[in-house]
Amino acid sequence: MRPLLIVASTALALVIPAAVSADHHGGGAHAAKPGDAIAAAVAAPTRTPANLARDQYRHPAETLAFFGVKPGDTVVELWPGGGWYSEILAPLAKAGGGTLYVAAPWERGLNRIKTKQAENADVYGAMKLAEFPNAGTNPKVPDASADVVLTFRNVHNWRFDGADNTAAAFKQIFAMLKPGGTLGVVDHRLNESDDAAKEEKSGYMKESSIIAFAEAAGFKLAGRSEINANPKDTKDYAKGVWTLPPVLTEGETDRAKYVAIGESDRMTLKFVKPAS
Repeated sequence: MRPLLIVASTALALVIPAAVSADHHGGGAHAAKPGDAIAAAVAAPTRTPANLARDQYRHPAETLAFFGVKPGDTVVELWPGGGWYSEILAPLAKAGGGTLYVAAPWERGLNRIKTKQAENADVYGAMKLAEFPNAGTNPKVPDASADVVLTFRNVHNWRFDGADNTAAAFKQIFAMLKPGGTLGVVDHRLNESDDAAKEEKSGYMKESSIIAFAEAAGFKLAGRSEINANPKDTKDYAKGVWTLPPVLTEGETDRAKYVAIGESDRMTLKFVKPAS
């Protein structure tokens, strides 16, 4: 294991002891303090039961603390999908007077978020919608406005659209962050020894690939953590990462085997936009 490159932020120290580092595998993690704002958001009564059941794989309190997310921050969640993390980030922003942007392909990438807003405007109504990647026509996250940008299991999707489009996405992320701001990335992790061609179809990516895209855009790697690691994931499935929960592409074939493995092995990388 490679060591944590930079000590995590003050927020991490307040929520998770310093043991959360590159040699952490989840089982020995200390829980967030009961009174902490992140813990309260993770425990929000508006979260759906199916999403709560995935906390054991996604470690949201530890992950957000590692990225240094604070209640009053301006946070951007990229490609929120059905809103798994939005269900945590929205009440966190509301409680702390922060701002939450959700940014995705316009219309199709935001439809389920709009449904959440319609169903519970009190919690989700204040979320700001933006297009990402932005083509210049629809609302965007303003440049130099975000304290933190987060993306969970999405870089591999951008990679499917080609290296150039992935590079362009990281450049847009760099632009939306304030100097000194943080980019947090979680994604399915391909072994460094594996053929890089697997990135184009398996849903897994090498840490080195994502680091290269981020650094080319101007980011500096600030830390890496094993919070979301899963050593049981063999990453050798014919149908890629979707063989595992929650998708279980193989249906009933070897279902018990894949459920026992759990969700994928994931990298957790923290980048910073240089302050000058």
